[in-house]
Amino acid sequence: MPRTAKTVDIPAIGELDRHAGQLSVQLAQALRAAIHKGELKAGDLLPSTRVLSGALQLARGTVLAAFEQLTAEGFLEAQPGSGTRVAMALDRKTPPAAKNPQACDIPLTAQAQALAQFATQRAPLPPVPFTVSVPINDTAPDDVWRRLGNRIRARGPGAPSGYGDPLGALPLRKAICEYVRKSRSVLCTPEQVIITSGTQQGLYLATQIVLDAGDAAWVENPAYRGITAIFDNLLRDRQMARVPVDDQGIDVAAGREIAPQARAAFVTPSHQYPLCMPMSMSRRLELLAWAKEQKAWVVEDDYDSEMRYAGHPFPSLQGLDPARVIYLGTFSKILFPSLRLGYAIVPEPLRDAFCGARVLMDRHPPTADQHVLASFMAQGHLDRHIRRMRGVYAEKRRVLTDAVNAHISPHLAALLPSDQGMHRVLWLKAGLDDLRVAAGAAEAGVAVSALSPMYAPGSGKSGLILGLGGYDDEAIHRAAQKLNRVLVSIAAS
Repeated sequence: MPRTAKTVDIPAIGELDRHAGQLSVQLAQALRAAIHKGELKAGDLLPSTRVLSGALQLARGTVLAAFEQLTAEGFLEAQPGSGTRVAMALDRKTPPAAKNPQACDIPLTAQAQALAQFATQRAPLPPVPFTVSVPINDTAPDDVWRRLGNRIRARGPGAPSGYGDPLGALPLRKAICEYVRKSRSVLCTPEQVIITSGTQQGLYLATQIVLDAGDAAWVENPAYRGITAIFDNLLRDRQMARVPVDDQGIDVAAGREIAPQARAAFVTPSHQYPLCMPMSMSRRLELLAWAKEQKAWVVEDDYDSEMRYAGHPFPSLQGLDPARVIYLGTFSKILFPSLRLGYAIVPEPLRDAFCGARVLMDRHPPTADQHVLASFMAQGHLDRHIRRMRGVYAEKRRVLTDAVNAHISPHLAALLPSDQGMHRVLWLKAGLDDLRVAAGAAEAGVAVSALSPMYAPGSGKSGLILGLGGYDDEAIHRAAQKLNRVLVSIAAS
């Protein structure tokens, strides 16, 4: 077994007063204080006396005297061949109560408080039914991904290197162009593709770029909390106009009345989030006509259009009007969320603006996985993976539907019809508070998301998001039974 190299940091002991003398006593006191404050912990290895004397510009005998004093007091212990460490016995002693060194009396800004509250609301749910986006083992691209990754990271283009292109790795941008052309009728060149860390970053970049202070934007009602929270917490100098959706998608006529001069519209036309319906072709043309008339941008969030189980999806909005549509896609749904790779396809005039914003945000995405993904796509693995996923998720959708129909009272809740996506919506009967139900379900070991917070204040409807994911059939049925007990209990209270 190869030996592990040890790197020992010099402890932060502050300056010694060289005019006061007794440097060994001062050094011992400084080390003792560092141990009391927790800056040096039980078992920590100290530098050798030679290294420490050189770093502090002290005689080696001075350092040795300090070590010997602390060893005698029980703060340090020396083991031949292993160096000098903070005594392990100190780990079993309760240190004296000390004032919290991180206590702060600076009040948080209103924005900091709002962001902290949002972080609490968006804490990850446990990987139990019905959490959304828990990968199914049968669809994980483990073996192929691992082989490609080992080769590309070791000796290929994914090996450690300097800074990359802020737009992203060119091979991946080329592969994305080909993929969206075939699957979504998107028209673009690699120069229009910006690699992001997912849809959320794409939404944030778009809001920063297409809106100035005072501008208004249409946002669906209900909508993905990731977009509404940007306006609520970060862009409060921009106006968010919540436009209702119906069974054809965003109501353009209502949008014209609510905010006729809006500069952008943020929509999920392939699979409205969270209500699941696709935007009709007539409504798409109506939206694009409004955008042309107002010289406004349309931001198309196409987060999971691949997961359609009957028929064929509508082509993208971008393919109908590439000059004014910003198209956002992600690999989080179809591969695995931890990959953190997505893309924005932008009209040519916006390319440099997106590039500049990306540089300010995080320069460029990590390079290695981009090259692995590019190879995965170029060799046809992604197409095969998606075909396999559709079959697996279609079966999970059937199991979830059967479980809800078998175990949840139709007098308390009902599934919203849908033939695509990776989640289902469960409407709750009038009077059932979905936030209360979600909290009760969490106590019972079931993870669901409340629907009402996705609506504008005062317009919410009570429902739950049930995710399709990597849970066995028995677990799904058990979770449905537990959820029904929660619903019955709350309805009776």
